[in-house]
Amino acid sequence: MSYIPHTEADRATMCKTVGVSSIGELFADIPSELIDPQLKLPDPLSELELLEHLRDLEAQNRSPMRRGDYFIGGGAYNHHIPQAVHEIVSRSEFYTAYTPYQPEISQGMLQAIFEYQTMIARICGLDVSNASLYDGGTAVYEACVVAMLHTKRGKVVMDSSVNPHYRQVVESYGKNATFSMQTIPYTSEPGGNVKALLEQIDADTAAVVVQTPDFFGRISDLTELAEGCHAKKALLIAVVNPLSLGVLKTPGEMGVDIAVGEGQPLGLPLNYGGPYLGFIAANEKLLRKLPGRIVGETVDVDGKRGFVLTLQAREQHIKRERATSNICSNEALCALSALAYMTVMGKAGFRKVAELCLQKAAYARKVLGAIDGADLVFDGPHFNEFVLRLKKPTMDFFRSQGHAFEPGIRLDRWYPELSDCLLVAVTECNRRQDIDQYALRLQKWLAE
Repeated sequence: MSYIPHTEADRATMCKTVGVSSIGELFADIPSELIDPQLKLPDPLSELELLEHLRDLEAQNRSPMRRGDYFIGGGAYNHHIPQAVHEIVSRSEFYTAYTPYQPEISQGMLQAIFEYQTMIARICGLDVSNASLYDGGTAVYEACVVAMLHTKRGKVVMDSSVNPHYRQVVESYGKNATFSMQTIPYTSEPGGNVKALLEQIDADTAAVVVQTPDFFGRISDLTELAEGCHAKKALLIAVVNPLSLGVLKTPGEMGVDIAVGEGQPLGLPLNYGGPYLGFIAANEKLLRKLPGRIVGETVDVDGKRGFVLTLQAREQHIKRERATSNICSNEALCALSALAYMTVMGKAGFRKVAELCLQKAAYARKVLGAIDGADLVFDGPHFNEFVLRLKKPTMDFFRSQGHAFEPGIRLDRWYPELSDCLLVAVTECNRRQDIDQYALRLQKWLAE
């Protein structure tokens, strides 16, 4: 059967309506080299043959790499996920649950979202959190929208050490929105480019956006920046690694107004890049500007505890012109995974994982930075990532290692001035011997 429901007559009518003679003319602006050629598919297979074919394809994805040989970060990290997390989220009550439009039959899911919100608010040290967002990049954009709605201003100032993927998302959405984004070059000095950021705040600035740990892994105390923003009646948005909050000052303690980030470190596998989880937490004064849904706790007519969708700022629930956003999809199953992870780990386990990342990355910086031909680019405290400059082309290092070892991320795609640099990430999954083996590989290659 055809998957296109329109008849030839339907298509002819639509073409006539838009003023073209054929479907080909409709797409005439697309260069011919970009148009997909006619697909030459093989003959159909039986179910048994198809399953065997898919298994053969799946087998090609298996990598000889051990988890300890993986040093890639940049927003998605190789963390251990307790088996209990998989068992919990694999229960049919959860993985088949959808948007809880009817609270009377969705109490379990609503309670899980409520507890997720509570935990995110607590680790961020802020008052409220919503029922999660699509991913880290859209969470940053949503925070910018919240700031503009609250301040009634139209400009965002962003430090260039914010994850470049997130900056690209904000810039892309901003092209069709009524706000502008100004990017400030990062500084090599520890503590961030506070002076330059504050100097760019004017009467039209809604918020300043910074990241800690930033894209280079550097940790900053944002207290001074928060005070400066508030003095000029602008908000401060902090992009944070949620796991780092097990050992670092919370955004709330530093005076941050909105904390956002990627929730992947909280019990979500790498999954070839997704699906992931965006989170947002804010001060209570911003509660009614938050996108998406917020679950609240209440009691029924008999006094029993219950949960409801307290605030629903989507056009599906309220008038479209009053909706704050339409990219605020709640990643419910991913949020549940994060909740299960934080619950299983507990306060002590959460802190322990953060400490391991901090300590192992410090050891890796010491060992790799001591190699002749490899230098550390930035001073000051780091969390679980750091930048390493090599005296030889980084691409050559990647090619020399094959597919059984991933030394990090090349930075030249976003930062041309760091073309000879690697962003190296270390988590609790990288053992001391893995880091030592990395050092031996690098030392051997540099000496060739």
